[in-house]
Amino acid sequence: MSGGLLVAGTTSDAGKSVVTAGICRWLVRRGVKVAPFKAQNMSLNSFVTREGAEIGRAQAMQAQACRVEPTALMNPVLLKPGGEQSSQVVLMGRPVGELSARGYHGGRQQQLLGTVLDCLAALRGTYDAVICEGAGSPAEINLRRTDIVNMGIARNARPRLPVLVVGDIDRGGVFASFFGTVALLGREDQELVAGFLVNKFRGDVSLLEPGLDMLHGLTGRRTYGVLPFRHGLGIDEEDGMAVSLRGAVRESSVAPPVGEDVLRVAVCAIPLMSNFTDVDALAAEPGVVVRFVDRPEELADADLVVVPGTRGTVRALQWLRERGLADALVRRAADGRPVLGVCGGFQILGEHIEDDVESRAGQVDGLGVLPVRVRFAREKTLARPVGEALGEPVEGYEIHHGIADVMGGETFLDGCRVGAVWGTHWHGSLESDGFRRAFLREVAAAAGRRFVPAPDTSFAALREEQLDRLGDLIEEHADTDALWRLIESGAPQGLPFIPPGAPA
Repeated sequence: MSGGLLVAGTTSDAGKSVVTAGICRWLVRRGVKVAPFKAQNMSLNSFVTREGAEIGRAQAMQAQACRVEPTALMNPVLLKPGGEQSSQVVLMGRPVGELSARGYHGGRQQQLLGTVLDCLAALRGTYDAVICEGAGSPAEINLRRTDIVNMGIARNARPRLPVLVVGDIDRGGVFASFFGTVALLGREDQELVAGFLVNKFRGDVSLLEPGLDMLHGLTGRRTYGVLPFRHGLGIDEEDGMAVSLRGAVRESSVAPPVGEDVLRVAVCAIPLMSNFTDVDALAAEPGVVVRFVDRPEELADADLVVVPGTRGTVRALQWLRERGLADALVRRAADGRPVLGVCGGFQILGEHIEDDVESRAGQVDGLGVLPVRVRFAREKTLARPVGEALGEPVEGYEIHHGIADVMGGETFLDGCRVGAVWGTHWHGSLESDGFRRAFLREVAAAAGRRFVPAPDTSFAALREEQLDRLGDLIEEHADTDALWRLIESGAPQGLPFIPPGAPA
């Protein structure tokens, strides 16, 4: 068997990543050998595979849902925005250059179709089923000619992929979105759109059923399930940060503290923020309250301030200065109040940055709270380091152009510590449970809080729990027999054409 499915969406953030992960977990629990695939991903949240390839974090999480090791085959093209007009293109896990949106869609994207089809074919030759995720909407008619991630991959795959369109009913207008998505596709593409999946429904499903029946009458396509709204189900984000600057991390609730105090963590919402998933492990701790901030006064009651990674270190540094956050961070360091810099945030806390690669700004003064000098190299560091810190084993992953010359302080992972200021290039280190607890004890002591980390929080177990809940959603609220037939046999024959179709 070499089954497959493309999960498309009526919009960005309709729930494609979550549905793909849920289908993957449902299948693997049925004993199916399954893998995820996304031909082209635009994300500042990325991950490093065991072989040292950079892919989107959503695909790494979907691989975990499949209980397989992530590889570059699962996300052959990754675009990392560097501003409003350009992105770094990562091909098969390695950066190959910067391109403007016009340059990419003007020719480069179509050249990559052969590569992504080869990767998909390799996965289909190894796994029983491959669950593919689209990007944005397949009905973006201005991008149809060069599409390699939605109908372009479904149409050109051998055998061709059936398509399931996901719509977020919580946003409203889901029926118009479903109908319009199909009606703007060409005849050949419409033949592959098997039906729909409603996401984030609140209320009595029986009230929705007449609309689903009418949708079937209008399009000749069935609805494969209605997934209820559930809090806290988002897996690692891709195209944007699904949090308010003043909201909690996604929709997670804070469990009561083990000790007498909570611990308040403020994350600076710097421009081009990357791998902000680093703080998810903090948010998972009972009694730890995490929020994203963009004003200096919001640091006042924080017990720990995190300066996260960024795709634009110099730009983020300028933003911190313009907002008054830079001065607030320097004052915190002088007062012995905890600050953690990760990757680009670590570089910002250093003495100076020499950047002729990312921003081409030359030498720029950092905040000067860590004895570190940073030089940007053209070659990107991609690594999966392991080590020990604070008396505990720890592992992480590195994705950076900046090379740090650490000239003092106490050793902390690959970086250093001075007083209550820590800096490291290691993403994901806080997912190591023992290390995270030791770090939080240090933070609580420096902040004067009677906070005690929970002794039994397992971040890996919480991840597994979350993925099982996604699998449960599919198993309980989708027509899994019909979904399996779709994956195994492809789109039904004789699906009607809905005018007007794609423009010539």
